[in-house]
Amino acid sequence: MDMHSHFSRCNSIRVDSGCWVAYEKPNYSGYQYMLTRGKYPDHHRWAGYNDCIRSCRMIPAYNGNYRLKIFERADFGGRMMELMDDCPNLLDRFHLRDISSCCVMEGYWILHEQPNYRGRQYFLRPGEYSRHRAWGGMNSSIGSLRRITDLH
Repeated sequence: MDMHSHFSRCNSIRVDSGCWVAYEKPNYSGYQYMLTRGKYPDHHRWAGYNDCIRSCRMIPAYNGNYRLKIFERADFGGRMMELMDDCPNLLDRFHLRDISSCCVMEGYWILHEQPNYRGRQYFLRPGEYSRHRAWGGMNSSIGSLRRITDLH
């Protein structure tokens, strides 16, 4: 929850097993970085905006179905789309630039700020997110989303 007492900067990361989300700030807040098994010799390799990691959590193993509802307006308003698979470009597929709320029915998901799984990442677990701030977003601009399936 707070790794500041262990180190002040994070220059590299090695993930031996599992799937993790690292956060820039304590208490699982700030920029989020999805980390799967492998070596990350510097913060650019984990798409980091800086070398600061203050908290992290392991994503539990999941072998079930995936289902997510996205809404163009806050509080689950406006058009709604339901997804059960990855979407590399929301604008091309749904003619939608913004997601203002969503409901994760099943599985774990990552929202990306830009198309093709680039830009800031936002980790979502099952639950309701009535506004983009609920998932840590600075705004409602989401370009792509994907299921987290590589958990081992």
